[in-house]
Formats: sequence, structure tokens, C-alpha cells
Amino acid sequence: MSMHLSVLKIIRPKQWTKNLFVLLPMFFGGALLDCHDLYASLVTLAAFCCAASSIYCFNDIIDVEADRRHPVKCRRPVASGAVTMRQARLLMAAMLGLSLLSLLLLPGNRLRVGAVIAAYYVLNLLYCYRLKEYAIVDVCIIAAGFVLRILAGGMATDIVLSNWLVLMTFLLTLFLSFAKRRDDVLRMNQTGEAPRKNTIRYNLTFINQAVTISASVTLVCYIMYTVSPEVVGNFHTQYLYLTSIFVIVGLLRYIQIAVVDEKSGDPTKVVLHDRFTQLVIAGWVITFLFIIYIL
Repeated sequence: MSMHLSVLKIIRPKQWTKNLFVLLPMFFGGALLDCHDLYASLVTLAAFCCAASSIYCFNDIIDVEADRRHPVKCRRPVASGAVTMRQARLLMAAMLGLSLLSLLLLPGNRLRVGAVIAAYYVLNLLYCYRLKEYAIVDVCIIAAGFVLRILAGGMATDIVLSNWLVLMTFLLTLFLSFAKRRDDVLRMNQTGEAPRKNTIRYNLTFINQAVTISASVTLVCYIMYTVSPEVVGNFHTQYLYLTSIFVIVGLLRYIQIAVVDEKSGDPTKVVLHDRFTQLVIAGWVITFLFIIYIL
């Protein structure tokens, strides 16, 4: 494996799609045509991508011994020896440095956005080092990281976030995290070995109930968001509730992938490879934009 490919594998650019949550405040704020907000959002997105890649490096460094014993993770650059520990530490520092440099390009609110990214960074360091070993705590930290992403996007653009939007973000990512843990439980049941230390604190009955509850409350939050007076007044339309159809179908599709296909281990792969999910997301985006910009 070439060094360039190894570097790409350790910083995991495919996972950067998670950071698109930074753009949600601009999207839900109806500011897509505002060049200033678009620029600020993209800079914040770049800063988050670099910070996340730095965390991925740290994770591979911390988990190197466990990864070497794993049938799949043993192929990770650090575990396989393609990237040395020293090189991984240097890459971790370099990506963090790029994140900080990106913040200098922000036209305003650098300190506030930087504080949010710093909170995200420290929280994930703690997650990688220890907190991921605790069931329920682990998925809550992952969900909190996505909330921090939209908070940073809102601060960068001075867009006030709806309480419903914040809750919906937390609950949606909690739903996805529980679905991902379901794959770990299935693997544990098949092999007799827990992929994670905390997997023994989960079982299919609990996971299925957690997925159902989080999906249901996410849907309720989204509907409440679309019919809330502040959103109706902001967009001057009462038809946003129609986009709930796509949310319902999207949640059902993901549950189908998790429960029937048993392939919910990586939400990013699902979004990138499942055509049905892509069509649902595209339909939701197009309908949402049509209602707020054209209708």
C-alpha cells in the first residue's frame, strides 16, 4: 500500500459526509443564496473535516493493539504497519493545525466557532480514550457531536437555530448510532466475541426498542418543527409539513436495512450506496427547497 493511500485511509475522507450537518443551519435558515453565509458555512465545514480526521488518527493510535486482533480492522494503516505511530501522531497534529488555520478564514465569530470545534475535539478525544466503553454514553456522545456541528454552522452564519432542529439532530443521530450498534450485537451473537467492550451491555431486544423510540421521537420533532409558528412565519408557508412524508419513508427504509438486511453498520456507506435512500434524500431536499423558494 502506497503512503498516499495509507494517509487517505487514516484520515477517512469518506466520513467527511457527516460534517455536512454544518450546512443545515444555512439550509433550514433559507440562506442558501446568501454568498456570505455560504462561504462561512463552507469554511466551518472544512475546519470540522480536518478536526474529525485528526480524531480518526488518534483513534487508530489508541486502538492499535485491539485493531491488530480484529479480522477487518487489522488492515487499518497503523495496525498493519503501513503508517508508523510517529507518522500517525504527526498527521494528527497536522490535521488539527489545518483545522485551526481554516478558522482564520472565517469572516466573523471565529472564537465562538473555534470554541465549539474545540469542545467537539475534546469530547471525541475522551470518547476514543475511555467513554466509548460505556453503553448508552457512547451513542449520546456521537449524537452530541452532530449537535455541535449544527451549532457551529449557526454561529458561523449568525442563524438562530430552532429548538426543534437541535432536538431533531440529536435524536436522528441517536437513531443512526443505535442502528449501528445493532450490527455489533449481531456480530457478537454470530462469533461469540464482542466487537466493542460495551457491546455486551446491548442486546437485540434493547437495540430494537431504542431504534423504534428514537425514530418515532425524531419524526415527531420534525413534524413539530415544520408546523411551529416560528418556521411558518420565517418561510411564509404552511406546507413544509408535506416533507414529513420523505422523513417517514427514509426512517422506515433505514430500519429495513438494519432489521431485514442487517447492514446498518456504517450510515455513511448506506447513504453512499443505497439508491433508495439517495432518492428519498434527494426528494426531501428538492421538495423542501421548492416550498420555501418557489411555492
